[in-house]
Amino acid sequence: MPSKKIIKEFVLRPVTKLALLLILGIAIILVFVLSSGGSISKKDVAKIDGTTISKTTFNHWVTIAARAAQDPKAKPGIVPLPPNYIECIAAKKALAPKPVKGQPAPSDAQFKLQCVQQFTQLKDQVMTLLIRSQWIDLEASEQGIEISDAKVQTEFNKARQQAFPKSKQYAEFLKASGQTEADLLFRQRSQMLEQKITQKVQKVSTNVSSADISAYYKKNQDQFNQPATRDLKVIVTKTEAEANKAKAMLTSGASFSSVVKKYSTDDISKKAGGKLPSVKQGSQEDSLDQAIFSAKLNQIQGPVKTALGYYVFEVTKQTAKTSQSEAEIKKTSQIKQTVIADKAQRALAAFGKSYQERWKKLTECQVGYIVADCNNYKAPPSAPQAPQAPQAPPTG
Repeated sequence: MPSKKIIKEFVLRPVTKLALLLILGIAIILVFVLSSGGSISKKDVAKIDGTTISKTTFNHWVTIAARAAQDPKAKPGIVPLPPNYIECIAAKKALAPKPVKGQPAPSDAQFKLQCVQQFTQLKDQVMTLLIRSQWIDLEASEQGIEISDAKVQTEFNKARQQAFPKSKQYAEFLKASGQTEADLLFRQRSQMLEQKITQKVQKVSTNVSSADISAYYKKNQDQFNQPATRDLKVIVTKTEAEANKAKAMLTSGASFSSVVKKYSTDDISKKAGGKLPSVKQGSQEDSLDQAIFSAKLNQIQGPVKTALGYYVFEVTKQTAKTSQSEAEIKKTSQIKQTVIADKAQRALAAFGKSYQERWKKLTECQVGYIVADCNNYKAPPSAPQAPQAPQAPPTG
């Protein structure tokens, strides 16, 4: 039988492209019915621009999701379905360990509370994935993107062969996960539609002009500047007196490693005999940074007071700051690909934001099935914060 990990990945694994706003997740074969508008039928859990998601579809995928999440010892197919949760309560009672002698057994009400909590988690997960999968389908239709059944089957066969080289493994997976091949084919189609939409959104980013490179350079100039660096030998002490003793030993000819071993409190540099390579200008406290980058090579400096203690140091190597001009950048082969990637990311972010806002406005959910992607969702009030104690007035 396939492992629990494989089942969970195939049932609930998310797709993370389109800046996480076009998540598809589980394989979903949806029973969508076109309706003429109006309120949501009691047989449905959601309506998206006139297209409904039935409770039958929801229950089908809650069952699959529950299988992936439940205890391996539990009876397959037991799903915490409201309002009574009868099968769920019975299953939990059967799996519950015997109470310790003298302790009462958990009540049906306690088991029911567990089932309610489990259903809420599954509901939020499945509703979100069902809704977003339908968003993708409708978006692809609006953009005129189509994928033939033959193409879907071909790509699916490749993926199946990689995951399950033997037919027996595949059959065991279907049985264990509660899915059909039709479910998996729908997932394959959804992923392929998502890829097509992504490619279409990104297409504009492949055209890079000189002006695009100039704009990117000005916005990200720090990427093309390398600060000055210095290699150091350092000794860090708790007190100024100890720092002066360490410095005196160094100036008297003692080896840096021996003085580090005797006085330094910095574990990282101490393990390396006091060596601290490639210290970037601007990376230290102002007083220490100024001392390091104004010091001459191979001269004992300090002590310098910092929040971590007193530094005695020696600069052993220095590298000057480097910077590439815009003209130099434009000569490199990599800059075009960098700008393309930047434009693609910004295009996806902008599309993803408008996409989510647009489809959410067209999504209405049944009471009891409302999640954050529904237009009739209302965020729960945030927990009140405890008032802060009044500050004491300044003295002096």
